[in-house]
Amino acid sequence: MELNSQSYQRFILIKPTYSNSSTKILKGGTMKFIFLLMVALMSETNQTQADEESTQQHYEKAIFAGGCFWCMEKPFDDLDGVINTTSGYTGGEKVNPTYEEVSSGSTGHAEAIEVQYDPKKVSYKTLLEVFWKNIDPTVKNRQFCDVGTQYRSGIYYLSDEQKELALASKKEVQKSKHIEQIYTEILPASKFYPAEDYHQDYYKKNPIRYHYYRFRCGRDKRLKNLWG
Repeated sequence: MELNSQSYQRFILIKPTYSNSSTKILKGGTMKFIFLLMVALMSETNQTQADEESTQQHYEKAIFAGGCFWCMEKPFDDLDGVINTTSGYTGGEKVNPTYEEVSSGSTGHAEAIEVQYDPKKVSYKTLLEVFWKNIDPTVKNRQFCDVGTQYRSGIYYLSDEQKELALASKKEVQKSKHIEQIYTEILPASKFYPAEDYHQDYYKKNPIRYHYYRFRCGRDKRLKNLWG
Protein backbone atom coordinates (compact mmCIF):
# COMPACT_ATOMS: atom_id res chain seq x y z
CA MET A 1 0.00 0.00 0.00
CA GLU A 2 1.31 3.38 -0.94
CA LEU A 3 1.25 6.16 1.63
CA ASN A 4 0.51 9.64 0.54
CA SER A 5 2.02 12.52 2.40
CA GLN A 6 -1.01 12.90 4.66
CA SER A 7 -1.13 9.18 5.49
CA TYR A 8 2.59 9.13 6.10
CA GLN A 9 2.35 12.00 8.53
CA ARG A 10 -0.48 10.22 10.33
CA PHE A 11 1.56 7.00 10.43
CA ILE A 12 4.64 8.60 12.00
CA LEU A 13 2.45 10.40 14.48
CA ILE A 14 0.53 7.29 15.48
CA LYS A 15 3.52 4.94 15.74
CA PRO A 16 5.45 6.95 18.30
CA THR A 17 2.28 7.30 20.34
CA TYR A 18 1.84 3.51 20.37
CA SER A 19 5.49 2.95 21.22
CA ASN A 20 5.53 5.47 24.05
CA SER A 21 2.36 3.97 25.49
CA SER A 22 3.93 0.50 25.57
CA THR A 23 7.06 1.92 27.17
CA LYS A 24 5.00 3.67 29.80
CA ILE A 25 3.14 0.46 30.58
CA LEU A 26 6.45 -1.42 30.83
CA LYS A 27 8.06 1.20 33.01
CA GLY A 28 4.98 1.46 35.15
CA GLY A 29 4.89 -2.30 35.70
CA THR A 30 8.59 -2.42 36.50
CA MET A 31 8.34 0.43 38.97
CA LYS A 32 5.36 -1.18 40.65
CA PHE A 33 7.27 -4.46 40.97
CA ILE A 34 10.30 -2.70 42.45
CA PHE A 35 8.07 -0.80 44.87
CA LEU A 36 6.32 -3.96 46.04
CA LEU A 37 9.67 -5.72 46.41
CA MET A 38 11.02 -2.89 48.52
CA VAL A 39 7.92 -2.93 50.70
CA ALA A 40 8.28 -6.68 51.20
CA LEU A 41 11.96 -6.38 52.11
CA MET A 42 11.29 -3.53 54.51
CA SER A 43 8.49 -5.47 56.14
CA GLU A 44 10.75 -8.50 56.57
CA THR A 45 13.53 -6.33 58.04
CA ASN A 46 11.13 -4.61 60.41
CA GLN A 47 9.74 -7.95 61.51
CA THR A 48 13.24 -9.30 62.13
CA GLN A 49 14.12 -6.24 64.20
CA ALA A 50 10.86 -6.53 66.12
CA ASP A 51 11.58 -10.20 66.84
CA GLU A 52 15.09 -9.37 68.07
CA GLU A 53 13.81 -6.54 70.26
CA SER A 54 11.09 -8.79 71.64
CA THR A 55 13.67 -11.45 72.47
CA GLN A 56 15.99 -8.94 74.11
CA GLN A 57 13.15 -7.65 76.25
CA HIS A 58 13.05 -11.05 77.91
CA TYR A 59 16.75 -10.93 78.78
CA GLU A 60 17.74 -9.85 82.28
CA LYS A 61 20.91 -8.48 83.86
CA ALA A 62 22.92 -9.18 86.98
CA ILE A 63 25.90 -7.29 88.41
CA PHE A 64 28.62 -8.91 90.49
CA ALA A 65 32.01 -7.86 91.84
CA GLY A 66 34.61 -10.50 92.57
CA GLY A 67 37.99 -8.86 92.36
CA CYS A 68 39.72 -8.82 88.99
CA PHE A 69 36.99 -8.69 86.36
CA TRP A 70 39.12 -10.65 83.89
CA CYS A 71 38.65 -13.69 86.11
CA MET A 72 34.91 -13.26 86.59
CA GLU A 73 33.84 -13.29 82.95
CA LYS A 74 34.71 -16.86 82.00
CA PRO A 75 32.73 -18.73 84.70
CA PHE A 76 29.56 -16.98 83.54
CA ASP A 77 30.34 -17.19 79.83
CA ASP A 78 30.51 -20.97 80.24
CA LEU A 79 26.87 -21.10 81.39
CA ASP A 80 24.18 -22.01 78.89
CA GLY A 81 21.75 -19.12 78.89
CA VAL A 82 24.27 -16.36 79.47
CA ILE A 83 24.15 -14.03 76.48
CA ASN A 84 27.01 -11.72 77.28
CA THR A 85 29.35 -10.57 80.05
CA THR A 86 30.82 -7.08 80.27
CA SER A 87 33.70 -6.00 82.47
CA GLY A 88 33.28 -2.63 84.10
CA TYR A 89 33.06 -0.47 87.19
CA THR A 90 30.26 0.18 89.67
CA GLY A 91 29.59 1.55 93.14
CA GLY A 92 31.60 4.76 92.83
CA GLU A 93 30.90 8.45 92.46
CA LYS A 94 32.96 9.56 89.46
CA VAL A 95 31.24 9.61 86.09
CA ASN A 96 32.88 7.55 83.34
CA PRO A 97 35.92 6.46 85.35
CA THR A 98 38.98 5.06 83.63
CA TYR A 99 40.83 1.89 84.58
CA GLU A 100 43.75 3.91 85.91
CA GLU A 101 41.41 5.92 88.16
CA VAL A 102 39.53 2.89 89.46
CA SER A 103 42.66 0.81 90.03
CA SER A 104 44.11 3.63 92.12
CA GLY A 105 41.23 3.18 94.56
CA SER A 106 40.33 6.86 94.46
CA THR A 107 36.90 6.70 92.79
CA GLY A 108 35.05 4.32 95.11
CA HIS A 109 34.24 1.94 92.26
CA ALA A 110 34.69 -1.79 92.32
CA GLU A 111 35.79 -3.86 89.35
CA ALA A 112 32.63 -5.71 88.38
CA ILE A 113 30.88 -7.57 85.59
CA GLU A 114 27.44 -7.16 84.10
CA VAL A 115 25.86 -10.44 83.05
CA GLN A 116 23.12 -10.47 80.45
CA TYR A 117 21.18 -13.72 80.57
CA ASP A 118 18.06 -15.51 79.42
CA PRO A 119 16.01 -16.39 82.54
CA LYS A 120 14.27 -19.13 80.56
CA LYS A 121 17.58 -20.98 80.30
CA VAL A 122 19.46 -19.99 83.43
CA SER A 123 18.12 -18.66 86.71
CA TYR A 124 19.45 -15.84 88.86
CA LYS A 125 19.83 -18.41 91.62
CA THR A 126 22.26 -20.38 89.41
CA LEU A 127 24.20 -17.19 88.69
CA LEU A 128 24.53 -16.65 92.44
CA GLU A 129 25.87 -20.17 92.92
CA VAL A 130 28.51 -19.57 90.27
CA PHE A 131 29.36 -16.20 91.80
CA TRP A 132 30.04 -17.55 95.30
CA LYS A 133 32.22 -20.37 94.00
CA ASN A 134 34.45 -17.87 92.21
CA ILE A 135 35.16 -15.47 95.06
CA ASP A 136 36.58 -15.47 98.59
CA PRO A 137 33.84 -13.95 100.78
CA THR A 138 35.92 -14.22 103.97
CA VAL A 139 38.12 -11.18 103.25
CA LYS A 140 37.34 -7.48 103.26
CA ASN A 141 38.33 -5.08 100.49
CA ARG A 142 40.46 -7.57 98.64
CA GLN A 143 40.30 -10.70 96.49
CA PHE A 144 43.28 -13.04 96.45
CA CYS A 145 46.42 -11.01 95.67
CA ASP A 146 44.52 -7.82 94.76
CA VAL A 147 44.06 -5.45 97.70
CA GLY A 148 41.88 -2.36 97.96
CA THR A 149 38.25 -1.28 97.95
CA GLN A 150 38.27 -1.54 94.16
CA TYR A 151 38.66 -5.32 94.58
CA ARG A 152 35.87 -5.83 97.12
CA SER A 153 33.27 -8.49 96.43
CA GLY A 154 29.64 -7.62 96.00
CA ILE A 155 26.21 -8.49 94.63
CA TYR A 156 24.31 -5.53 93.22
CA TYR A 157 20.66 -6.34 92.82
CA LEU A 158 18.40 -4.85 90.15
CA SER A 159 15.06 -5.92 91.60
CA ASP A 160 13.43 -6.95 94.88
CA GLU A 161 13.50 -10.55 93.72
CA GLN A 162 17.25 -10.41 93.11
CA LYS A 163 17.72 -8.84 96.55
CA GLU A 164 15.78 -11.63 98.29
CA LEU A 165 17.63 -14.35 96.40
CA ALA A 166 21.00 -12.74 97.09
CA LEU A 167 20.36 -12.45 100.83
CA ALA A 168 19.10 -16.05 100.97
CA SER A 169 22.16 -17.31 99.10
CA LYS A 170 24.46 -15.48 101.52
CA LYS A 171 22.80 -17.19 104.48
CA GLU A 172 23.06 -20.56 102.76
CA VAL A 173 26.77 -20.10 102.05
CA GLN A 174 27.43 -18.98 105.58
CA LYS A 175 25.57 -21.97 106.98
CA SER A 176 26.90 -24.65 104.66
CA LYS A 177 30.54 -23.56 104.83
CA HIS A 178 30.51 -22.52 108.50
CA ILE A 179 31.81 -19.07 107.68
CA GLU A 180 31.55 -16.71 110.64
CA GLN A 181 31.82 -13.48 108.70
CA ILE A 182 30.99 -12.78 105.04
CA TYR A 183 32.30 -9.46 103.77
CA THR A 184 30.57 -9.59 100.38
CA GLU A 185 28.29 -6.57 100.18
CA ILE A 186 24.73 -6.86 98.90
CA LEU A 187 23.49 -3.49 97.70
CA PRO A 188 21.11 -1.98 95.15
CA ALA A 189 22.81 -1.60 91.77
CA SER A 190 24.20 1.78 90.87
CA LYS A 191 25.47 3.02 87.52
CA PHE A 192 27.57 0.44 85.71
CA TYR A 193 30.31 1.73 83.41
CA PRO A 194 31.78 -0.68 80.84
CA ALA A 195 35.55 -0.91 81.01
CA GLU A 196 37.86 -0.15 78.11
CA ASP A 197 37.75 -2.50 75.12
CA TYR A 198 41.06 -4.19 75.87
CA HIS A 199 39.62 -5.49 79.15
CA GLN A 200 36.64 -7.19 77.50
CA ASP A 201 37.07 -10.96 77.00
CA TYR A 202 40.65 -10.65 78.23
CA TYR A 203 40.86 -14.37 78.93
CA LYS A 204 40.18 -15.02 75.24
CA LYS A 205 42.42 -12.31 73.83
CA ASN A 206 45.39 -12.99 76.12
CA PRO A 207 45.09 -16.57 77.39
CA ILE A 208 48.74 -16.97 78.43
CA ARG A 209 48.83 -13.76 80.46
CA TYR A 210 45.41 -14.54 81.89
CA HIS A 211 46.36 -18.00 83.16
CA TYR A 212 49.68 -16.73 84.48
CA TYR A 213 47.90 -13.99 86.40
CA ARG A 214 45.43 -16.46 87.97
CA PHE A 215 48.29 -18.74 88.99
CA ARG A 216 50.50 -15.95 90.37
CA CYS A 217 47.57 -14.50 92.29
CA GLY A 218 46.76 -17.86 93.90
CA ARG A 219 43.16 -17.60 92.87
CA ASP A 220 42.50 -21.20 91.89
CA LYS A 221 44.34 -22.61 94.89
CA ARG A 222 42.31 -20.52 97.31
CA LEU A 223 39.02 -21.32 95.55
CA LYS A 224 39.76 -25.02 95.79
CA ASN A 225 40.47 -24.72 99.51
CA LEU A 226 37.22 -22.84 100.03
CA TRP A 227 34.81 -24.74 97.84
CA GLY A 228 36.50 -28.02 97.08
